[in-house]
Amino acid sequence: MTKDDDGKREKHWTEWSDDERKRAQYDYRAKNIITYALSIDEFFRVSQYKSAKEMWDTLQVTHEGTSDIKRSRKHTLIREYELLRMKNGESISDFRKRFTHLINHFVDLDRKFEEEKLNLKVLQCLDRSWQAKVTAIEELMEI
Repeated sequence: MTKDDDGKREKHWTEWSDDERKRAQYDYRAKNIITYALSIDEFFRVSQYKSAKEMWDTLQVTHEGTSDIKRSRKHTLIREYELLRMKNGESISDFRKRFTHLINHFVDLDRKFEEEKLNLKVLQCLDRSWQAKVTAIEELMEI
């Protein structure tokens, strides 16, 4: 029997109720599932935590960031999306990769776009060498 951080006496496992045993068993299983999925470095980052919840929260902040960081990332991505233009000398293939990469970051932050809006954005971002094709597509789509 030990004392916890608050100075209160922790129950010995033999004193646990059935509900407490069941919760401890679920926590133990969850910790095992989490640790089996981790790399060795990530394991050492969370192995000292007593509960699966503490482990999960630490991993979540490490990989996704806090809500403030997510909000900041979202604002940065929005700004990057608004300023997106095809670079001089950039191939359409390279631009498409860059555009797709940017959109995938939005998806990671639970922000989705309609396909039509994405297509219009691509047309707006193409450089002058594509202007004739953009005009033809816009006329065809009656934009």
